[in-house]
Amino acid sequence: MFDRFDRFAKSIQPDAEAFLACLRREGTPRRTHFLELFLDEEVKNELCRRFDITSGLRPDEPFFAEKREIALQRFLGYDYVKAKLPVWWLARTPRATGDTAALPHAGGRRFMDEHRGPIMSWEDFERYDWPDPAKVPDESLAWYEANLPDDMCLVSDSYAYVFEFLCALMGYETLCFALFEQRDLVAAVAERLAEVVRGTMARLAQYRRIRAVWGMDDMGFRTGTLISPADLREFVLPIHRMAAEMAHQAGWLYLLHSCGNLREIMPDLIDDVGIDARHSFEDAIEPVADAKARYGRRIALLGGIDVDFLCRRDEPAIRRRVRQTLDACHSGGGYCLGTGNSVANYVPVDHYLIMLDEGRK
Repeated sequence: MFDRFDRFAKSIQPDAEAFLACLRREGTPRRTHFLELFLDEEVKNELCRRFDITSGLRPDEPFFAEKREIALQRFLGYDYVKAKLPVWWLARTPRATGDTAALPHAGGRRFMDEHRGPIMSWEDFERYDWPDPAKVPDESLAWYEANLPDDMCLVSDSYAYVFEFLCALMGYETLCFALFEQRDLVAAVAERLAEVVRGTMARLAQYRRIRAVWGMDDMGFRTGTLISPADLREFVLPIHRMAAEMAHQAGWLYLLHSCGNLREIMPDLIDDVGIDARHSFEDAIEPVADAKARYGRRIALLGGIDVDFLCRRDEPAIRRRVRQTLDACHSGGGYCLGTGNSVANYVPVDHYLIMLDEGRK
């Protein structure tokens, strides 16, 4: 049980420049760098409780959440803090159910309604209240800009959830029908999404501490993409290309998180979109070591310790898997250790810490 500060094998001093050099594939890093899409809030709370990470901070003091995030990321061994404009999500039709995780979400789990969404017709489209990124407050990013330690950087969020937002706004079922019956409506929704992404990226460009941005867009399932590659090329990938171009113009890296089997569109993502890294790997689809062998000369491959494996296996097996992954992926750079998806609230906290501890060695 990880219940003491000294249980990590080695201490880590953040080094943002070395982390970025690793992402850029500029040679074998001197140590393992870590990266996660996110940790669920329940996991963060458990870590802070267990290790007294927020000692000396008061929950009611200004920017407590930001100060806690820095302290937590440094304790865990990350070289960055993930920060973004305040979370807004395009109005959608959610469904809710209970949460059986060991660290359950207080309000249960919420899922997208796959059958319906707020935009199912032209009339819905005309009355939809689209968000304006120019009006989103940015106090958190501004605080990080002024107070983030010099040895860390910011990784932000482009809000290029293009396919996911199409599904959220129209409902996946409605979207699939519309791709045959109302392609002009799909195109109109995609164009408004492009405006949102463009505006978000323009707002982020004023922050010099940002060094990379995520495009987060689950486009696949176990055996293929959720709509045809041709439709992704028409409606989705151009917006990612725009976001990647804006990121590169700002001097940032563009990291793509996407679950599912993207084999058919990987050439598009690398050659046309211009992603710098791919994240989200599941052993049943493609182990990260295989992806590193296939694509590692052109992009970084991130994470890949399969979440199901991390949940179910014991400490010796997790340590072996981390070693095997690093043996296959560390050389030459272009790999950061992490889970295959995220540290969800059903991932045993000890198993997550074991993964980090083995990486520190």
